[in-house]
Amino acid sequence: MTLAGQTALVTGGNRGIGLATVRALALAGATVHFTARSAANIAAAQRALGDIPATGHLVNMNDRVAMTTLFEQGFDILVNNAATIGPIGRMLDISVEDWAHNIDTNLTAAFHAIQLALPAMLAKGAGTIINISSGAAHRPQEGWSAYCAGKAGLARLTKSTHLEYGAQGIRVIGLAPGVVDTDMQGSIRASGLNPVSQLPRASLAPTDQPARMITWLCSPEAADLAGQELDIRQPELRARADLPPLP
Repeated sequence: MTLAGQTALVTGGNRGIGLATVRALALAGATVHFTARSAANIAAAQRALGDIPATGHLVNMNDRVAMTTLFEQGFDILVNNAATIGPIGRMLDISVEDWAHNIDTNLTAAFHAIQLALPAMLAKGAGTIINISSGAAHRPQEGWSAYCAGKAGLARLTKSTHLEYGAQGIRVIGLAPGVVDTDMQGSIRASGLNPVSQLPRASLAPTDQPARMITWLCSPEAADLAGQELDIRQPELRARADLPPLP
């Protein structure tokens, strides 16, 4: 599998699934860029990547002006990965401001990134957008009303993008990466709310598995999956992407 000649942007690419995806895309031959919210986060990501080339951009996804400037260079691949889990809490225990910030980050900013990516992709007649979805888009969890609502909206956004631009060469796919060992899962465990918080860390998947799946989805081999919401735990999908079967 090669993505040589492709330029990719991974939002929130300084840690977790994002950083693993930056690494996997670069190793597949893509020229990779990623966003992070601080210079320290970019430096830490560069250290973790070592000799693997990738360019970090100090950009907050919610900064509309900075995002517009970033996308002026054009990208062949967009991985909408940046997300937040908080606020975690029952509805009467959280603020509407925190709830709205989650939706702005997980849904509105993802829409804006797609909107900014589309012109360059349409001019080439091709482009790939991977939206990092979640099982929470389809199965609500106690204490995650904002996260579930935002991811459900993102799942509909994947379908809407395919409906409007799929025939013009834009391949958009939503991928639920499963329960992965990331900092977000640490926050979930600390909350003690809902069954996901009770999962032992040893049961969580490593970040390289969703990264490998995302990279495969960007390849021509996954062209038939355009417009779909996928789950990394689907056996046939794992086999196609050469991931090991789940126990």
